[in-house]
Amino acid sequence: MASAEKLTTTVSTKGQVILPSAIRQRREWNAGTRLTVEETPDGVLLKPAPAFAETRPGDVFGVLPSKGGSKTIAEMDAGILAEAKRRHARD
Repeated sequence: MASAEKLTTTVSTKGQVILPSAIRQRREWNAGTRLTVEETPDGVLLKPAPAFAETRPGDVFGVLPSKGGSKTIAEMDAGILAEAKRRHARD
């Protein structure tokens, strides 16, 4: 579809807008696709909503329980090496 082509739609009494099928297909916006709505100086911008809410590292660090103290880098390296050897051991 040429970008110069103008497509129109109508706002329903419930505030609903039907997006033209060519746009929905090109964007792969199927029924149930969540979109964010942003007002801009040029109009309204629709974008796919993120699958997950935005988080900061502080929001997620330490959410999993752990047993025992912290491991040293040498202990972590040894654990990775042991697991790699176990996975690639030849029977």
